[in-house]
Amino acid sequence: MATTLDATAIDAPTLAARMSTLGTETAFEVLARAGQLAAQGKDIINLGIGQPDFRTPDHIVEAACKALRDGHHGYTPAAGIPALREAVAADIQRRHGVGIDPGQVLIVPGGKVTMFFVAMLYGEPGVEIMYPNPGFPIYESVIRFSGATPVPIPLLEENGFAFSAEDVLSRITPKTRLIMLNSPANPTGGAVPKEEMDKLVKGLLDHPTVTIMSDEIYGQMLYDGRQHVSMLSYPEIRDRVILLDGWSKTYAMTGWRLGYSVWPKAVLPHAEKLAVNCHSCVNAATQYAGIAALTGPQDAVHAMVKAFDERRRVIVSELNQIPGFRCVEPGGAFYAFPNVEGTGIATKQLQTRLLEEAGVAVIAGTSFGKYGEGYLRFSYANSTENIREAMARIRRLLSA
Repeated sequence: MATTLDATAIDAPTLAARMSTLGTETAFEVLARAGQLAAQGKDIINLGIGQPDFRTPDHIVEAACKALRDGHHGYTPAAGIPALREAVAADIQRRHGVGIDPGQVLIVPGGKVTMFFVAMLYGEPGVEIMYPNPGFPIYESVIRFSGATPVPIPLLEENGFAFSAEDVLSRITPKTRLIMLNSPANPTGGAVPKEEMDKLVKGLLDHPTVTIMSDEIYGQMLYDGRQHVSMLSYPEIRDRVILLDGWSKTYAMTGWRLGYSVWPKAVLPHAEKLAVNCHSCVNAATQYAGIAALTGPQDAVHAMVKAFDERRRVIVSELNQIPGFRCVEPGGAFYAFPNVEGTGIATKQLQTRLLEEAGVAVIAGTSFGKYGEGYLRFSYANSTENIREAMARIRRLLSA
């Protein structure tokens, strides 16, 4: 006789206590809800997800196809194929004027892997790790998961959401082991001026045991003549800088899951050991696509940045015409981060109303930390037509 299993009688699994400290990324939750509404027939304009709305350039796609046709179907070295690591080193030399050993490069499946590895290598109970707030939510999540104490670096509207070197340095304590930085930044679009970077580096000389993880994934998306300043370009601290970068944003390759990090020589073997335990290696064909992206024509990159700049101007102008909104002009990335306190509506509630009632997907600033209260993140990785329509919908909703 068959036995019926009573699901209510099954005890919940006992998980490690640290799982309760692990956060998530709200952008994917909003994306899922937007997808549900779209499936029900609702017209949704998605200004929530942070990914380019362009196709990966054809020559990059073809390089992956060729790699598959040529039989690159097996494992690769855990740190990445040598030709790709060499291409990364050459690209860093070209863009930043910094010579690095390709042996310091670790190829990984996306940017989050580097964040996780850094947290695992440096974080433990009793340690403090600083991170930007509002900032990419995975920073705080992996810091807490490591057992370390997250210490927020407030990014303020009056500073264009760029950190103050003096403020960062003032928060360093004997427990500080790592500082995570991000410029140009998600979710604010803030870009840190060179003079602040210079001040920070000068001050860090007084704290020789503090390591810096510099997330520069948006480093090629700057506007109004701004120039990107890489933390690798400061030789006096280079032996304690970890660079996070990759292909997702610059080359419209979010779904390819391809990123890289540059490590101090003494730390790279430990990061590589984590890679072996975590994912073995990045898939081979994607790595050949990465080589084509770095060594091939850059016309598509420049065209995308030009389009983002045009959309940036449109969305900032439109946001500043919405009653209760005010928006500083972002210096980089493809996000606008308007202050919406003037609407009198709580940020999370406004996020929900815009999606459910106006059909516009955005992300509440609180998803990026406590200093995001009173703000919304808009991704302008969408067409100008859709951006204008989204703004019109928001105006209609708030004036009803």
